[in-house]
Amino acid sequence: MSDRVALVTGSSRGIGRAIAEALGQVGWRVVVNYNNAQTAANEVLDALGRAGSTGVAVQANVSCEDGRARLVQAAEQLGTLELLVNNAGMAPRQRVDLLDVSEDSYDEVLDVNLKGPFFLTQAVARKMVELSKSNPSSRPKIVNIGSVSAYTSSTNRGEYCISKAGLSMMTTLFADYLAKWGINVYEVRPGIIATDMTSAVKEKYDSMIAGGLTPICRWGTPDDVARAVVALAQDSLPFSTGEVINVDGGFHIRRL
Repeated sequence: MSDRVALVTGSSRGIGRAIAEALGQVGWRVVVNYNNAQTAANEVLDALGRAGSTGVAVQANVSCEDGRARLVQAAEQLGTLELLVNNAGMAPRQRVDLLDVSEDSYDEVLDVNLKGPFFLTQAVARKMVELSKSNPSSRPKIVNIGSVSAYTSSTNRGEYCISKAGLSMMTTLFADYLAKWGINVYEVRPGIIATDMTSAVKEKYDSMIAGGLTPICRWGTPDDVARAVVALAQDSLPFSTGEVINVDGGFHIRRL
């Protein structure tokens, strides 16, 4: 096991959990971030141990400055922070008409899905720049977990769509800025993935997928997303940065 550390936000369940466990299987130490689900986070640590890796569970809300600071501190104590995966995210607590979106809902979703990742990336990028200067052979990376909602309108959850569109531009900005230090930044953009977040609309998407919504006619899984993140973490795309990796069953293809 190396001392390479991956910080994966929102990694106690769903896509984040799959990413954390997949990274552990290829030798990464992992900071497992949770907000409320401590038991689930401990289960991820157990899975890391079974894979011959290790990690630490950290309770933190990425929308809060002190939470972000705890995550960075834990990563540095665990080893060399070489990978940040901005995965933590939330849907609005209620889907409502676009004309009825409240400021509270807008602020909550944007704080978790965009403000938190931006300022966590800023803090981690400072550390990664220092690492790259002291060790030019290092290849730190940042991966943002986006969504097809970055370009697909859902007028009953507009704040979520806006947050993911912003995250996509955030990827571009940091990719541009950090390239001179050899730090690549990517967006992995999932489509319809079977998680807790999509469970409430399962019947709707079952019908749409069966009707040909996506060329690959099935739900995506958290493991599908995790495989893409592992490929990036293992430096499989060294001459790419600012790239969007679609994990969406071909949803992005325009068809007649």
